[in-house]
Amino acid sequence: MKIGIVSAMKEEIQAILNVLKVQKKSTKGMRTYFEGTLFNKEVVIVFSRWGKVASATTATQLLNDFNIQEIIFTGVAGGIQPEVSIGDIIIGEELYQHDLDGSPLVATYEVPLLGLRSFNTDHDKRNKLKLACESFFDTIHNYIDRDKLSQFEISEPNIHIGAIASGDQFISGKEQISSILSGLPDVKCVEMEGAAVAQVCYEYEVPYSIIRTISDNANHNAHVDFPKFANEIASIYALAVLENYLKD
Repeated sequence: MKIGIVSAMKEEIQAILNVLKVQKKSTKGMRTYFEGTLFNKEVVIVFSRWGKVASATTATQLLNDFNIQEIIFTGVAGGIQPEVSIGDIIIGEELYQHDLDGSPLVATYEVPLLGLRSFNTDHDKRNKLKLACESFFDTIHNYIDRDKLSQFEISEPNIHIGAIASGDQFISGKEQISSILSGLPDVKCVEMEGAAVAQVCYEYEVPYSIIRTISDNANHNAHVDFPKFANEIASIYALAVLENYLKD
């Protein structure tokens, strides 16, 4: 089985690329697809670029050209619930497009012609990812030293399974958060790609997972150095979690 591993920024998966045993590289649609083995599993790794269109295009290319049986999308996100802190991991259960509104023709958030407001991930894969995250957090200091974690105010990171909302907006203010939560009160975090990838995988009937590392609290304090956080924290998170997830 070949697994597609996708992030919006190269920094979010650089640690994975560093250990990938590359067998082939190909360029399609301004994206480089790295084929090889990762922890003895056949994978294709690519960074999609930001946004729903970019990520949907990349997911479609993966499924059509690389014989992918599963997609895992990983990267950073902004937390929008009080219990979600920087350094926490969100494992997506339901994926919404918070900026999709075809009303009055269809209900708010509903994807036209599909009749769905959200896309659900696979229960067993969520649980397997949760175990992988727990194993990583038990040994986190083997991967990231305490000083580095302290720089980003990460002390006791937690794992959450819940709803994720995607939209083509960078969420950085309380008014934006309030607007999203007024319609989707259970959403744990916001980002720009997950629900688009979920829709593509749903239509192709391919299982998928969305896993996000919280880089900020998506409010007026959302001033984190994203490339630095992605490279030094989220990328390591992704590597460690996938190492546990891909083990037999």
